[in-house]
Amino acid sequence: MVEKRRRIGAYGIARDEQGRLLLVRSSARSNFPGVWFLPGGGLEHGEDPAEAVVREFREETGLTARISGLREVSSDLVEFPWRGVLLHHDRIIYDMTVTGGDLTVEADGTSDLPAWIEPARLGSLDLIPFAARTLGLDATGPASGQRPAQPDEAGETGPNGRDLRGGRKVARFGAYGVVTDPAGRVLLSLIAENYPGAGKWHLPGGGTDFGETPAIGLVREIYEESGQVGEVTELLRVNSAHNPAAMGPEGEPYDWYTVRAVFRVEVPEPTVPSVTEAAGGSTAQARWFTRAELDGIPLTESAHRELRHIS
Repeated sequence: MVEKRRRIGAYGIARDEQGRLLLVRSSARSNFPGVWFLPGGGLEHGEDPAEAVVREFREETGLTARISGLREVSSDLVEFPWRGVLLHHDRIIYDMTVTGGDLTVEADGTSDLPAWIEPARLGSLDLIPFAARTLGLDATGPASGQRPAQPDEAGETGPNGRDLRGGRKVARFGAYGVVTDPAGRVLLSLIAENYPGAGKWHLPGGGTDFGETPAIGLVREIYEESGQVGEVTELLRVNSAHNPAAMGPEGEPYDWYTVRAVFRVEVPEPTVPSVTEAAGGSTAQARWFTRAELDGIPLTESAHRELRHIS
């Protein structure tokens, strides 16, 4: 029987003044030795993705860098057949600007060579599939069929986010929406009793299911929470939250860590909201609000932060 696991990673795209792309080559200690990929890697528990990608850049290339933009969020599946494991990898891709340092080989790490690569050479490199897709290249090259050699288990969790190393740590990747209709109203969900934030209004969304892309997971969550059919139009932000003393709906304490992708979503044909998810879920009700009504309702901190940006 195949065991399902999940991992969250942050990666960066950086180019120099000549237009060359910064890539790193996987070492013999990695899952895919000799294959090229974007600088980055798995998040440590509780680590903000923006801090993680800067850390990974420094560790893998010797260069310091800052984030200049958010490129995309994606997900993919990688099979480790001899272990009986199917790994769902949530990936956050940033645009990066190098600010200093010198190219340096990572010591005893999962990469053994950083390099600036001319655009004309990219098509001839053996790129890991997610990197090829991100760069708009063919993702069916040699690496697409290569069997993982030695899995790195750091940061892996079970299919619902439970840490596999035996603790009560929970890591979750979620997709949430700033959801509006043609009249400019905003759709919000009321958090049910016995869930963190109970009684407050929150952005529609939630944890993505195993194998789902963030956008597809968000459309599903919006329908389950409100019965509305949404269209994802734009990735706005990625943020994270860490509560080492959170309480779950069963009254069980967790070291709770969540990474959230926030999208803009439009509902072209709004209806009266109705919760369609199974009884006992985290949503008590859903409702459309005018902009004026938002000031008079209790909002979660994250909803309040995101709704300040809407126009």
